Amino acid sequence: MLRNRRASFDYELLKTFEAGIVLSGSEVKSLRQGGGNLNEAYARLRHGEVWLEGMHIQPYKQASYNNHEPLRSRKLLLNKREIAEISKGLERQGLTLVPTKLYFKEGWVKVSVALARGKKLYDKRQDQAKKDAQRQIERALKR
Repeated sequence: MLRNRRASFDYELLKTFEAGIVLSGSEVKSLRQGGGNLNEAYARLRHGEVWLEGMHIQPYKQASYNNHEPLRSRKLLLNKREIAEISKGLERQGLTLVPTKLYFKEGWVKVSVALARGKKLYDKRQDQAKKDAQRQIERALKR
């Protein structure tokens, strides 16, 4: 399972969607070996479809000449209702679509994407202060 840890730090995650992803065989094998990175990835709406951009999947060493391009655009599989909801959020509310994690579910590769609003610097500081306070409370309770 891959996580985008910066997503929850840089964005306020409002609503998440589970999407399938169109991959080639060598990409799936590389992901099973842990060869992926979501840190620079983002999702965008293009011609009524959602595409994942900037996700790096390492080339699979045993794939020979049929290997994949590491940074290609990958189509996300969502139903019409979900795409309409995402489109509304992106256009009217000025939100961003951010991939938060990639995982295997019953043999299929799934991506969790979230409609998100960017955080300001003071929001990040407040969140960090809350986490620190929560950690101190938990430590005190353990003692």
